[in-house]
Amino acid sequence: MKELFKAKPVVMLSILSVVLFVFNIGSCLSSCSQNSERKKEMAQRLDIEEKMTKGNQEKAALLEKLKAKEKELEEEKAAFQAAKKALTQEQLVGQNLKDELQKVTKLKEALEENLKAALVANKKAKR
Repeated sequence: MKELFKAKPVVMLSILSVVLFVFNIGSCLSSCSQNSERKKEMAQRLDIEEKMTKGNQEKAALLEKLKAKEKELEEEKAAFQAAKKALTQEQLVGQNLKDELQKVTKLKEALEENLKAALVANKKAKR
């Protein structure tokens, strides 16, 4: 019986060692699994961060292009307004010239009538 008591602690320690060994392996597997999941998550975070950085850079570039286009549009509007103003002035000048031409044409016709009348009166006076 003494031998049974002597062997019992060894058997108990052996069983305890095997159980702890199994728990240790399970813990290692769990740790490995968690580590791989953490690495995947970090890789995803890095990818998302890179995409965000790239998106922010594209956004900044597009905003600069937008500002440049808006400035160009304002310049075009100013040029259009200047051209419109010049066209209006040219139209006014053209209308004034047309009015003057009509006045000159009327005066010419009146002078021609006066000249014809004077020629007719001159011919009658010569007879």
